[in-house]
Amino acid sequence: MKTSSSHFDYEFGGPIGALGTMTFLPLVTLLLTYWASVGHLEFDRILPAETSCSSDAGFVLMFISKLKDSSVLCPSCTDYPVLVSCASVIVLWFLFQVLLERILPCEIVLGAPLPDGSGKRLPYRINGHLAFWVTFLVLDIGWPQWTEISDEGGSIKQMLVFGRAPMTWLYDNYSTLAFVTIILSMILAAYLYIKSFGKGLLLAVGGNSGNHVYDFFMGRELNPRWGGFDLKEFCELRPGLIGWMILNLAMMSKQYERLGYVTGSMILINIFQGLYVWDALYQERAILTTMDITTDGFGFMLVFGDLAWVPFTYSLQSRYLVDHDPHLQWPVLVCILGVNCFGYLVFRGANGQKDAFRRNPNAAEVSHLTYLQTKRGTKLLTSGWWGMARKINYTGDWIMGLSWCMVCGFESIVPYFYAIYFAILLIHRSIRDDHMCREKYGDDWEKYKSIVPYRFIPGVV
Repeated sequence: MKTSSSHFDYEFGGPIGALGTMTFLPLVTLLLTYWASVGHLEFDRILPAETSCSSDAGFVLMFISKLKDSSVLCPSCTDYPVLVSCASVIVLWFLFQVLLERILPCEIVLGAPLPDGSGKRLPYRINGHLAFWVTFLVLDIGWPQWTEISDEGGSIKQMLVFGRAPMTWLYDNYSTLAFVTIILSMILAAYLYIKSFGKGLLLAVGGNSGNHVYDFFMGRELNPRWGGFDLKEFCELRPGLIGWMILNLAMMSKQYERLGYVTGSMILINIFQGLYVWDALYQERAILTTMDITTDGFGFMLVFGDLAWVPFTYSLQSRYLVDHDPHLQWPVLVCILGVNCFGYLVFRGANGQKDAFRRNPNAAEVSHLTYLQTKRGTKLLTSGWWGMARKINYTGDWIMGLSWCMVCGFESIVPYFYAIYFAILLIHRSIRDDHMCREKYGDDWEKYKSIVPYRFIPGVV
């Protein structure tokens, strides 16, 4: 955010860091889809074998040719029908979720006051939980398909029937789907950046530096909308999050097709992550007070994260299990279940307590909690879950993520990417939160930190 007319407080390493992130993360996504299929880190087959070149220009052309021929970094790039089919599926999936958001019954909920000082609060259609179940209903019994049916006279007729979607197709085209989603995310981010230069739009402070690369990454417009349709809130929960769960089910279907049964690890990963996705959509209104909605612009960072990174890196464990299931014994699975339940207890308990206190501090379930009254009028909880650590919900979230990795056994580091990445993400996010709260609350924040000195784990850190 701006601290003076000539200085801008950059995050993520500034423009260079933003450019590096936009280059690096799509490549990581594609590499992970490949490593999940082979079961280990492998670099030899990322690009075709090197050939000689006589000039710098020749090297560039050779690299582009090799990239196009790479089944890892550019999957199906030489198979245009598959590429078009996958792109069509992603676009139709996005539009289907838009349709559900528009037509399903909803609750209209007002978001947090806008940061422009006007006091205005934007309305949001809250029906993600219903869209979640309707999506599964359509995929299970409402998938349209043409089939040939013979009538009593023996003539063949084409009939439109409904049944279960061919879920294993998602496994067969997993890498290509990831690739086209990355491309489409870039296109959407470019559209949003151009749109943000329209008149009268509310811009995010953190995405209005004047540097095109950085602002494209962070997002300039705070709440891009098409009429009453809020793009950012929609993308935060619908296409990517539900898509993640659909990919998991596709992997389970593929494992059953291959083995004739589903393993305990595959069942647990679908339950663990399915519960996580369901919980996010059931608690949809809670997202309206998060930093993503209230503070960050909607640029490449969130677009790519919501639509590509979440579904195709968070489904890494289920993809790994199709080909490399460790066939863990039931005592081990029970222990992993206990780890997940403990993480969920901390995560949901902390978030539920915070949301209940925000809605009504005098409610019976939270009226006993102590708090610090700030000069801004905000109450900061100093007991209960939030008296243990300032980011105790992050701790529960990470413990759940660790259990997702553990169902894949301990023979490969690939499925543990999520636990490593998520730890880094949560630490960075907590630093961002601390910086923003220090500016927001001033001395009150330092007083609060003296009352609740631990960030993640009570008595430790």
